[in-house]
Amino acid sequence: MIRLSVNINKIATLRNARGGNQPNLIQVARDCEQFGADGITVHPRPDQRHIKYVDIPNLKAAINTELNIEGNPTKEFIQLVVNNKPNQVTLVPDDPGQLTSDHGWDTIKHRKFLNEIISEFKNAGIRTSIFVDPDLKMVEGAVETGADRIELYTESYAQNFNKSKEMAIEPFVSSAILAKELGLGLNAGHDLNLENLKYFGDCIPWLDEVSIGHALICDSLYFGMENTIQKYLFQLQ
Repeated sequence: MIRLSVNINKIATLRNARGGNQPNLIQVARDCEQFGADGITVHPRPDQRHIKYVDIPNLKAAINTELNIEGNPTKEFIQLVVNNKPNQVTLVPDDPGQLTSDHGWDTIKHRKFLNEIISEFKNAGIRTSIFVDPDLKMVEGAVETGADRIELYTESYAQNFNKSKEMAIEPFVSSAILAKELGLGLNAGHDLNLENLKYFGDCIPWLDEVSIGHALICDSLYFGMENTIQKYLFQLQ
């Protein structure tokens, strides 16, 4: 079964809106695990507008499933990851003020840069994934960076799903097949939801993991967190 990592950034955003500790980020992470999530994802950004750097050691100590830290590998981010040693780090080419992730790495142009950073993480015993678009050249380039996995950026799939799901999935299947042939592990994320998740997983059943935050948290406002996580897990069977 494809593993579900729940991104809890939006929980931190809600907490930060009023200060204090409501909702309790650590308790929500623990509850997500209890409700069946296979991991917890966080994406700290330089302005710390949702997940704060001080949250990371507390999360690492509190959860029993996998911790995945996403982000742009600035010096501060690299130090944060090395100090806390999550199970996985996912490198994302975000600009400092970016609202949300909107593209993958150019693994050819940035090969040397990524290789140096990935080597540091791997020496620390941290599995490394890099965010890439469904482009065969970028998938091929990912191998040269030394990454253990790639995470396919799925916004275009989500945007085109209702127009033609067959056409929307096509570049992702091609990229996933190539990744498998090259020995890369495979994650996916961005705008996956209860409507489009099952088809994605059915077409690429060797996916290791999906990371879902915004849609899952929105759905939980209607269905409750426990029921929502179960709904997402059902789509991944």
